[in-house]
Formats: sequence, C-alpha cells, structure tokens
Amino acid sequence: MIHGKRKAGTIGLVAGLAISLAGAAFAADLKLPKDISWTAYESGSSGYAQSVGIGNMLKKRYEVDLRIIPGKNDVSRMTPLRLGQSKLCACGIAAYFAQEGVLMFAEKSWGPQPLYNLFNNNGRNGQQAAVSGASGIKVPADLKGKRVTFVKGAPALNQNMEAFLAFGGLTWNDVVKVEVPGWGQSVDAVINGQADAVWGSTVSSKFAQLASSPEGLYFPPLSHSDKAGWERAHDIAPWWVPSSVNSVVPGYKGKVPYEGSNYPYPVFVSTRDTPDALAYGLTRAVMDNYADIKEAGPSMDGYQLDSQNFNFVFPYHPAAIKYYKEKGVWTAAHETHNANLMKRQDVLSSAWKEMKGKTVADDMFAEEWMKVRAAALKKAGMPVVFN
Repeated sequence: MIHGKRKAGTIGLVAGLAISLAGAAFAADLKLPKDISWTAYESGSSGYAQSVGIGNMLKKRYEVDLRIIPGKNDVSRMTPLRLGQSKLCACGIAAYFAQEGVLMFAEKSWGPQPLYNLFNNNGRNGQQAAVSGASGIKVPADLKGKRVTFVKGAPALNQNMEAFLAFGGLTWNDVVKVEVPGWGQSVDAVINGQADAVWGSTVSSKFAQLASSPEGLYFPPLSHSDKAGWERAHDIAPWWVPSSVNSVVPGYKGKVPYEGSNYPYPVFVSTRDTPDALAYGLTRAVMDNYADIKEAGPSMDGYQLDSQNFNFVFPYHPAAIKYYKEKGVWTAAHETHNANLMKRQDVLSSAWKEMKGKTVADDMFAEEWMKVRAAALKKAGMPVVFN
C-alpha cells in the first residue's frame, strides 16, 4: 500500500511537471513586448480595474509589464494615440466618435482617427435608459411627454438616449429635456422626482440607489423582434447590439433576463501602425487566458472568445484577424463587413484631406467639416450617422 501511494504520488508529480512545462512552452511560444502601455479611464473606474487584472495576467504568464495611462475624459484617453505615445486604448464608445471625426473630435487638431479593433469586453449587462418605476413607462414609446435627462458636455450619453427615443419613434422634441451638469446628477434627478429617465449601464451602482428609492427602477425592454425600432436606433447609434440582459443592480424587481441592448466596454482599439506582434500577441494572450482574468476585476465575463462581436463598428487589426482565423471563428461574412469598414475609414480620411485644404474660420470649422464629411459618405453610399 505504501509503495502504491508513492507510485501514485510520483505519477501526479510527473503529470504536474508536464502541465507546467507545457504552460511554459505555450507562454514562450507567444512573443510580446516586455513593456506595453494603453490608455484607460481613471483609477476607480471598472475599465481601469479590468486593465489591472489583465496586466497581472500578462506579468504572470509572459513577464510583461503593463503601464496604464489614465485619462479624465474621452479626448485625454485618445491623445496619447494621436501623439504616438501609446498604440492602444481601453476606451469607451467615444472611440467610435474619434474614428468618425465627430463631436469633440471635429476639431482641426483631430479629425477622423483610423483605428483597429483587437478584442472587447462584451458583458451580460445592458446599456439603456433607466426609468422611474413610478412613471408608468413600460416601453420606449411611453417616453412621449416625459422628462428625460440631458447631460451637458456628455455627447455619448445624449446620443445613446436619442437612439433610445428613436427606437420608440420619438425625438428630443417629443419629450421634456431636463439638463443636468453630470451623469450622477442625472440619476439624482430621477431619484428626486425631477425627471423620469436617465441613460446608463444596468450594473451602474448609482442605479441601486434609484431601485431602493420611493421612485423605484425599471429598465424598459427593447424587443428584438421590433426590426423597425432597431433600424431607427441604429441610424443614430450603430454600435448598439441586441442583447439578452442578465446582469442588473441589486434590488431590481423587473424581469431578468430580458431583451435589451448592449455594447462593449472597454473597447480595445489600436492605431493602424500597431505592430503585428503586439496586436496578435495581446489578442491571443487575453482570449486564451480568460480563466486567469475572469475574477480579476468587475464584469470580466465579456472577455471570452465566444463573446466577441466581429460585426461591430470598428475594423479589426489584420494580426487579430489572424488569431480569430486560427480559432475558426472568423467567417467570409466577417471579412466582407471588415472590408467595408476599412473603406469607410478611407473615405473619411480623404474627406479630411479635402477639409484641411479649405480656408475656414475656427468658429466655423466643425460645421463645415460635418458638411464635407456627410457629402463624402453619401457619395460613397455609406450612412452618415452624425448629421
């Protein structure tokens, strides 16, 4: 018996050593720079915390040191990419605004930024309007005549709310616009009975306060069978993805899961000159080591390979595509979609060159650029999205 135990233990030791060596060989097979940096939201954000979790995995598996460059707003997160100080960004959907050269990126110093996607966190939460349970709002169309928050200086929030209204066949002219100085104040406005609807993530902790308040919390579903509603919404927010919403704040009393909308956060984008080794290596490292990061930060479940959306609004980096082809998940349809997105970026770049050749007063530059941009996209048969 004693002899048998020793033999079993020896076998276990050898097996464990073999697994360890296989893991080391796997890590050695992947060539990554020893130092990587990317920009993200400030410390305390879920995007920053997720980046830390990924950084710990990179250090453990590949001896890579990650430097996270925090930014207070969308422009500051994109600036290191524009200046060549970093190749990567763990961004929000405002990266799409940068790619399109609109809103805060419709400035002389910016314009459309050609970006590649690597991978994203497509979680099980939702991104949508939250309404007061006492308001009686059950579907987007019920927002007609209701008080809807509009956050000053937050075009991403307001663009999304506009798309939510469009889903219900409404515009800002059909509701009472309640202007607030910040997102936190927009939730407070609903809690205090000063507004009926606010935009946000279904897992935003602030919504837990609304859920426990006398007003209550409700997330109006977005029926996936309402094709006309989705078409209207996509005209304004093409980054929306029909999703089954499984994750909501504690205290929510509505039905879960339900049919809603979501989009990735963070969105991991790179500049076009990002080296193949970095783009391929980072994509493979994150996708292949999900088990190492799934508990390393909040809402990490969307970093799985089967959660990736290859019909998104950014073209993918060729080296990232190489990895997805190796895994057998990249199709001919994805290739066609990607080629169309690359063509869109080329159309925008050409339009920007045309704009830069014009003599326009600074205070009229953005307005004129939006006209040039729209004309170029229409001529190419592409949706303008931002008018």
